[in-house]
Amino acid sequence: MPKRLSGVLSPVVTPFKSDFSPDPARYVRHCKWLLAHGCSGLAVFGTNSEANSLSVEERMVLLEALVQEGVPAEKLMPGTGCCSLSDSVRLTAHAVALGCSGVLMLPPFYYKGVSDEGLYRNFAEVIERVGDARLQVYLYHIPPVSQVPITLALIERLLKKFPVTVAGVKDSSGDWSNTKAMLDAFAKSGFDVFAGSEVFLLDNMRGGGKGCITATGNINPGAIDKVFQNWRGAGADALQADITATRGVMQKYPMMAALKAVIADYARDPEWATMRPPLVELTAAQSKSLMAELDARGFDMPGLATAAVAA
Repeated sequence: MPKRLSGVLSPVVTPFKSDFSPDPARYVRHCKWLLAHGCSGLAVFGTNSEANSLSVEERMVLLEALVQEGVPAEKLMPGTGCCSLSDSVRLTAHAVALGCSGVLMLPPFYYKGVSDEGLYRNFAEVIERVGDARLQVYLYHIPPVSQVPITLALIERLLKKFPVTVAGVKDSSGDWSNTKAMLDAFAKSGFDVFAGSEVFLLDNMRGGGKGCITATGNINPGAIDKVFQNWRGAGADALQADITATRGVMQKYPMMAALKAVIADYARDPEWATMRPPLVELTAAQSKSLMAELDARGFDMPGLATAAVAA
């Protein structure tokens, strides 16, 4: 059984070339930078990765590129939840075969208003078809986007049937009371709760959680990791206030495009800003405003430009 991840995980943004094909070289470079600057794991193919704009084959090729280029598989928690059951099974089995620590699994999200029974059958079917004792599933609760919630009752039923395989949850509800309910119900039984934003990181740690899986981990991993490392310390609230303020700047803009704009600026690599349709880049005015706000906070991404030049 792989060692479970904890700490700051980033849903790594996916770089695209001008023809909108994924760029493995930039991707590997950014993943290595993240692991060197505060991330303890990488939740590749998450929401902010534009994962649902990627084909199954594209995800598999990128995951293989990471492992082949020396990113440790045990640091990876790829997103494998798709609308198609067979796609979810294929991606999950592939991740397990490569040695990934776990998988982050969306519910099938196209059909709305589905029952817990239907969701239970979906998750159970994936687990049983993969049929590998190494599999560790982290449920991905993001109702603002998926509009298909993962309820406490569903988690309880899955844990009863698959107590070893169902390892945890990412709660991206944006509702602290929901995260707290998950912690109160399941954390003491060894179920790992990750906050979906660093805004809730300190509260999550104090409640028995394991860390956060957060979009802004792509650009601010060091400062977020400081909160994780020092959450018991006297300065924890001040550290938390700092990362919350930086998140506040980013949230004024479309998050995925904003993350890429920041990386493009600090890496001095304009092509990094490319979004795959239907998503679009920030306007020039938005980018200028965003960078000015970050500069005013003394924000930096140390070593990013150097890494890009060295490649």
